[in-house]
Amino acid sequence: MKSEYGTVGAEALASCANAFCPLNQVKAGVAVRIKQLCASPALAGRLREIGFCEDQVIRLLTAHSNIICLVCNARLALSPQVAQSILVEPA
Repeated sequence: MKSEYGTVGAEALASCANAFCPLNQVKAGVAVRIKQLCASPALAGRLREIGFCEDQVIRLLTAHSNIICLVCNARLALSPQVAQSILVEPA
């Protein structure tokens, strides 16, 4: 998928060869720690600006059409494609 920040999706995940789980596959209510941002440099930079940094603990609130997370006491919504580029592990 193309966005204003570059390619997101399978192409972006191809460079991430590890066993972490994409954020869009986490169940609602679970706290996770961000381990890697597998997105274009522009998108990764924007995610870091809004609080999605490596080693940041976040809580997934809902996982419906948009992914809503609690990040630094703020609720932020992501598209499923962007959430797929955020690799996490259990907190």
